[in-house]
Amino acid sequence: MTSDFTPNEMMTIAASRALSNKDVCFVGIGAPSAACNVARLTHAPEITLIYESGTIGTAPDVLPLSIGDGELCETALTTVAVPEMFRYWLQGGRISIGFLSAAQLDRFGNINTTVIGDYRKPKVRLPGGGGAPEIATSCGQIFITMKQATRGFVEKLDFYTSFGHGDGGDHRQRLGLKTKGPTLLITDLAVWKPDPESKEFTAVSMHRGVTRDMVQETCGWKVRFSDRLEETPSPTELELSTLRDLQRRTELANGGKKGQ
Repeated sequence: MTSDFTPNEMMTIAASRALSNKDVCFVGIGAPSAACNVARLTHAPEITLIYESGTIGTAPDVLPLSIGDGELCETALTTVAVPEMFRYWLQGGRISIGFLSAAQLDRFGNINTTVIGDYRKPKVRLPGGGGAPEIATSCGQIFITMKQATRGFVEKLDFYTSFGHGDGGDHRQRLGLKTKGPTLLITDLAVWKPDPESKEFTAVSMHRGVTRDMVQETCGWKVRFSDRLEETPSPTELELSTLRDLQRRTELANGGKKGQ
């Protein structure tokens, strides 16, 4: 293990560890893309990465700047039309993991990427849902990655874009959803998992140097900590060098524009 790493690097590597060779993963741009490709280049070389543009089994040498980046199509096993991607692959139940992020997140893993403030007169209008609402309900399970801050971790969403566990408990089942929904939240401070009964996200491990106060101060609701709260294992030299090499290649390829 190494002693020199950033909170962002810890978040990305912790997310990568949750992936395995058997996973078929719907990848988002940014931190999810970095995490998935670190997994592919280290412990999960047989993972199948799918991007929203229709690229299947892609193995990019650099991180894509968008889902339309040529690097994805050039290195994919095949590329299909977007309607086929959603109807056959996603809604057909063929994708095990979906990676999402959020502008706002609540304790039950519900996501807002639409507006900040009142919908009709928003303070900020965000990019919207894209394919995230379908990903949130159709992938086998959802992993969420985002930095902790009170403006993002909120008691109540300004808008429900993507459904997590709703009001908690068996809300998904009552709506007829057969997938697990959000099962993992990885931030720059901690790793969270939903309580088996209430489905409220609970901090199960904190990254090195992080305190309970730091986790609470960056969260808009009363944090639940696991009775078996652990310290997240620090990145290994292999994990860190793989991530940094990937980022370095990306920066060089894009003239200084980072793909994360």
